[in-house]
Amino acid sequence: MNIVFLEAATLGDDVDLSSFKKLGNVITYPLSDPEKNAERCLEADVVVLNKIPVGAALLDGNDRTKLVCITATGTNIVDFPYVNGRGIVIANVKGYSTESVVQHTFALAFFLWERMHYYDSFVKSGEYARCDVFSHFTEKFHELSGKTWGIIGLGAIGRRVAEVAACFGCKVIYYSTSGSHDEPGFERRTLPELMSSSDIISVHAPLNDATRGLVGAGELGLMKKDAIILNLGRGGIIDEAALADALEAGTIGGAGTDVLTREPIDKDNPLMRIKDSGRLVITPHIAWATVEARRRCAEEVLMNIEAWTRGEERNVCR
Repeated sequence: MNIVFLEAATLGDDVDLSSFKKLGNVITYPLSDPEKNAERCLEADVVVLNKIPVGAALLDGNDRTKLVCITATGTNIVDFPYVNGRGIVIANVKGYSTESVVQHTFALAFFLWERMHYYDSFVKSGEYARCDVFSHFTEKFHELSGKTWGIIGLGAIGRRVAEVAACFGCKVIYYSTSGSHDEPGFERRTLPELMSSSDIISVHAPLNDATRGLVGAGELGLMKKDAIILNLGRGGIIDEAALADALEAGTIGGAGTDVLTREPIDKDNPLMRIKDSGRLVITPHIAWATVEARRRCAEEVLMNIEAWTRGEERNVCR
């Protein structure tokens, strides 16, 4: 059996893929090459990829590939009518990065909430050394306890964020992006209600027809002036131009995002206008990428392939 990794670099060079060799011949390509991807798949029984669209352009004329493993949870890259018609199995990975994304959510939240950029710069600029008192209160910040944390998308990650936020004493409310999710223990609200009553809002939803452009200028306009919004879901959920406008106008307290509509970021993305890290923090889609999560992702792919070789379905998507 030939196993071909088309984007091995997306797992990091510190993730050991040697365990796959027990299943057959392993071929690794560090990065996608749109002109060569289809050719590279021709000798593959199993293809492992991350962002490459899975459809006719990749697999037409290829009678060998029977399993495509995605090193992510999202399957929006897959043309399911095509692969189902061809009898090609698609398997993703689930739950491997929950704790990592939750951790990153709070890293972004605390950086903004406690005005870390300002206070770090204040000390390093030499201003603190010239102070007459031991403390400094110019930038005001508040306890999380007693504040309202609103969550858009209460799946596995959103639910874990809710649990941690509750440990800090937050009141947790959520908006169901499917319109049908009820979670005992947390209060479900409409989107306008969530946007207007939350002190911190975090997005943990997938990108689909129900969430694309979900948070635009109107929704951002409902936020409290000192509230912050965090996007750990997908970039297309928040209108980036509207977010940049709100930050420049000072109508919201701040924003943090780990995801963007186009990745890597376009140089003319409107968010690039915001240079003040005290108002906007952008990280390059790394919330999922702790060492443990990336290794766990590879292990999950290995188990998916092993199950397939035994005729079993594991994380199969249709």
